[in-house]
Amino acid sequence: MDVRVRSNITFTGRDHGPVVMLSHGFGCDQNMWRQVTAKLGEQSRLLLFDHVGAGRSDLTAWDPARYASLDGYARDVLEICRDLDLRDVIFVGHSVSAMIGVLAVAEEPDRFAGLVLLTPSPCYIDEGDYRGGFTHDDIDELLESLDSNYLGWSAAMAPVIMGNPDRPELGQELTDSFCRTDPTIAKAFARVTFLSDQRADLPRVRVPTLVLQSAVDAIAPPEVGAYVSAHIPGSRLVTLDAIGHCPQLSAPQATAQAITSFVAECR
Repeated sequence: MDVRVRSNITFTGRDHGPVVMLSHGFGCDQNMWRQVTAKLGEQSRLLLFDHVGAGRSDLTAWDPARYASLDGYARDVLEICRDLDLRDVIFVGHSVSAMIGVLAVAEEPDRFAGLVLLTPSPCYIDEGDYRGGFTHDDIDELLESLDSNYLGWSAAMAPVIMGNPDRPELGQELTDSFCRTDPTIAKAFARVTFLSDQRADLPRVRVPTLVLQSAVDAIAPPEVGAYVSAHIPGSRLVTLDAIGHCPQLSAPQATAQAITSFVAECR
């Protein structure tokens, strides 16, 4: 299958700039980057794509066995890089895509010049001294609610994930994005997202890495960003003046500026 069609690959920005690959999170698609692409595209060639099962990707390519873990999504990223013969890619992963990027970069570091982890979480569940922000019971309840009423779950959870209750249009946009996703695929991806544990993979990253977290985030609290940065050798942690788990929408200028500065350093 043509990976360009499978993953709905599009390009924008500066034709001969460094390649910046933008990878969206759960329940979203490449449209979620639209508020930052103009700024990022001033110096970079932007590669946008949809994870299989999201946006305008080829839904027939979705395979429950392949996508039973984040490894399947990381394989897709590497297949895109190989098919397009890309080198020195700067991968920007939002939310669960941050860990997809970690896996891809750890597997083929020579393909990548840098890694940006936007509101990452390697594990959502508290364990021992580690604080992921949720208990096992929290996640079980979340997944049970999602399984029983996906649309209702989307309407309830999207505003919590987005934050910014004084800007309800942001929560509504995320709700709409969730509701556009095929429920069967969304439920499977949610289970993979919230039950994954990639903490052991963080030290495998050997490229320059920027960890971007929001000052207030109900899904990935500040302790999680600090943990990620502490366990990726040489990484840098930046806390954005932003509220919510999607700062590319709630604080696009600050998000774009932080990514742009990092890309310039990687050139």
